[in-house]
Amino acid sequence: MVAEKEDCEDESLAIDRSILVTERLVMRRPRESDVAALAAHADNRRVAEMLARMPHPYGEAEARAFIAVEASRRSGAAYALTLAGTGSFIGCAGLNVTDRGLELGYWIGEPFWKQGFATEAAHALVDLAFEATSINVLHASCRVINPSSRRVIHKCGFQYAGQGMMFSLVAGQVPIERYRLDRRTWASLRSWGRN
Repeated sequence: MVAEKEDCEDESLAIDRSILVTERLVMRRPRESDVAALAAHADNRRVAEMLARMPHPYGEAEARAFIAVEASRRSGAAYALTLAGTGSFIGCAGLNVTDRGLELGYWIGEPFWKQGFATEAAHALVDLAFEATSINVLHASCRVINPSSRRVIHKCGFQYAGQGMMFSLVAGQVPIERYRLDRRTWASLRSWGRN
């Protein structure tokens, strides 16, 4: 991922949680030691063409630029996804400030696809978004040709909000589906498991 500093970083969207731990993942801030693995997993056209800001090819220079931008971020949050047992880097996920508000984003390296890691990371970030900020709505989107990402979004309780277009550094102008999850629905979904 290549990230750019947000033009209008909203201090109310600052998230000060450096580590999240799930059943199988340790989600932490990206760091210099991630450069080689980040570049290896991100240098995959099948990953990059589903995202807006990830170029292809993707090398260590792009990985270093991403880590530098994330280190200076004042709003939202980005996490390196690592396996709890081994510490192996498998992808990235985060909460990004967009013109619509806070948006969930994630990508997983291809060797780790279809194992539920994206859903596990997304659940943790949805909870973080509503627990650490005062937002009323969290957004997500995916390319219309990405059923795997759509399933992750649905499993997190997001509801369809329409279609739009996105500019991808790799694929150009592409159609996307937009989703939203409001605080009230999130609270209801969280309470179902406790009854």
